[in-house]
Amino acid sequence: MDGKRREVLRAGGGVTLLTLLAAAGWLPGDALAADWNKAAFETQSLDATVKALGGAAPTQSKDIAFVQTPDIAENGAVVPVGVTSAIPKTESIAILVEKNPNMLAAVFDIPPGTDPAVTTRIKMGQSSNVYALVKADGKYYVATKEIRVTLGGCGG
Repeated sequence: MDGKRREVLRAGGGVTLLTLLAAAGWLPGDALAADWNKAAFETQSLDATVKALGGAAPTQSKDIAFVQTPDIAENGAVVPVGVTSAIPKTESIAILVEKNPNMLAAVFDIPPGTDPAVTTRIKMGQSSNVYALVKADGKYYVATKEIRVTLGGCGG
């Protein structure tokens, strides 16, 4: 009985704390219910992803660079990927993995006046092309890098 009482008190304390933080205005509305594009994260091709994000066919660009991204990933569960954009008025950067069940791995909004560069870790089931999709001034641009996975995927 004493163990259940402690569990109830612990759970109730967490809910109370969140309620107090929200009432004080310390939790932004976005933290409570994020608005996200579910359809884009369920796509299985580059064209379908761009369409779900609201764009048309992307143009290849040499102004998009992969940084801190290996040619060979030792573990497909945590592949570091970094992308920078030299395209003026970059609005967002998305990372897509061609052979994953759902292509879109991440989307980052780039506020005006900030450096258009992101780094993250993604999961890759097997060796694949990785796309950096940049939205700039309402248009989409893309760059591609092949990453081979040696562990945690098919190994080739």
